[in-house]
Amino acid sequence: MSIAPPPDHGTPPDPAHPRNAFDRFFLISARGSTLSRELRGGFATFFTMAYIVVLNPLILGSGKDGDGRSLAIPALAAATALVAGLMTILMGVVARFPIALAAGLGVNALVAYEIAPQMTWADAMGLVVIEGVLIGILVLTGLRTAVFRSVPTQLKTAIGVGIGLFLTIIGLVDAGFVRRVPDAANSTVPVGLGINGKIVSWPMLVFVVGLLITLVLVVRRVRGAILIGILASTVLAIVVEAIANVGPSFVDGKPNPKGWALNVPELPKQIVDVPDLSLLGQFNVLNSWSRVGWLVPLMFIFTLLITDFFDTMGTMVAIGQEGDMLDETGTPPKAKEILLVDSIAAAAGGAASVSSNTSYIESAAGVAEGARTGVANLVTGSLFLLAMFLAPLSLIVPFEAASTALVVVGFLMMTAVRTIDWTDYEIAIPAFLTIALMPFTYSISNGIGAGVISFVLLKVAKGKAREVHPLLYGVAALFIVYFLRGPVESVLL
Repeated sequence: MSIAPPPDHGTPPDPAHPRNAFDRFFLISARGSTLSRELRGGFATFFTMAYIVVLNPLILGSGKDGDGRSLAIPALAAATALVAGLMTILMGVVARFPIALAAGLGVNALVAYEIAPQMTWADAMGLVVIEGVLIGILVLTGLRTAVFRSVPTQLKTAIGVGIGLFLTIIGLVDAGFVRRVPDAANSTVPVGLGINGKIVSWPMLVFVVGLLITLVLVVRRVRGAILIGILASTVLAIVVEAIANVGPSFVDGKPNPKGWALNVPELPKQIVDVPDLSLLGQFNVLNSWSRVGWLVPLMFIFTLLITDFFDTMGTMVAIGQEGDMLDETGTPPKAKEILLVDSIAAAAGGAASVSSNTSYIESAAGVAEGARTGVANLVTGSLFLLAMFLAPLSLIVPFEAASTALVVVGFLMMTAVRTIDWTDYEIAIPAFLTIALMPFTYSISNGIGAGVISFVLLKVAKGKAREVHPLLYGVAALFIVYFLRGPVESVLL
């Protein structure tokens, strides 16, 4: 159970009597929400994930394909914002669930540094399109939903808790509060606090102050606490940058450990910019097979499919758990529609040359602000579309300001850990592995895989094989192949 958002002033929503057709379609009153909560949630979600408009182009733009060509960063930024906006709105209208979508981190690095170098960019994006279509077929045939329902309820709870810790470490690392130890290879401690164990930079101080402000607001049940925290942190960051002239984390190609991570919080000289949409439709679904053979594309598609398949499953559970929207089996409303839109987004990302788009766990920030319906998606999606034209304005919020929301949301999601039966080792051990491996391996899929494999193994070892859903045996086998794909590829390729 999550901490419920503070009530709005005025007449409370009546689930039995929606106020109008808009309310009825989006189930605003039916889910105990209000329009103001949805608006706040939509803004909060956008601010916590707007970084992808900058980061995705940097990742994809830094890679080169087999012909030595790179993708233009301005075109990547525009296409990233466009697809994120359209797919987020589509999720809101079709699934009416507050999950925003954008280019998936991790998958984009796989495309940029492993897939594209062996073929052309168009070929690599064609494989992403194929993967999205395959996942869509799995949804339409009911298999993806059936696999989701086959996972035990307490393991689904563990997935949500693990994602909460994953969000926390993402926020701490993005803000520079937690960093790799410089000589980690020779040290017993791989990560540490700030720079040499100290808070010695202005951006880190902004993060700490912003986090404390947000926590106080949350404890006092102030409406819009997380959004206010982001905005207050951003204003503080702008003032600090204007006075101290901190600068970015890299200056002339050299690292500046005390600089701002990714975005420098200063008012832009130019607010409106014309988007470059030249990358739309630049994909090829057939050429890669003739260029590198059938096995290489097949292994890449399998890796993309497993990652997208289970990352989304974990995300929808975590969001539903945070918003108290799961049924008795741990399934969110309109699960099939959520999964279908997610698969469409994967294919759309490939078709626009920005890599697979997927559901974002940062949406939990909006849910923590009270979002419960697709109305929040309309807000977030519209802001992404505006970001195509207002790209300079969307770059004001630094990681150090937005990351405060991720840490707070991580706490809110962590509270569900109490519902897991830790006295039953048959579920407690898989739950522990799921929770631990997500943040420590920086992967939702790795955590789910470890949980599923260990759950099946322990049930069989205890002579309770019949208690395992038949589909879970297949899922466990796929995850074994996923974890062993390195040795498999070395043998077959």
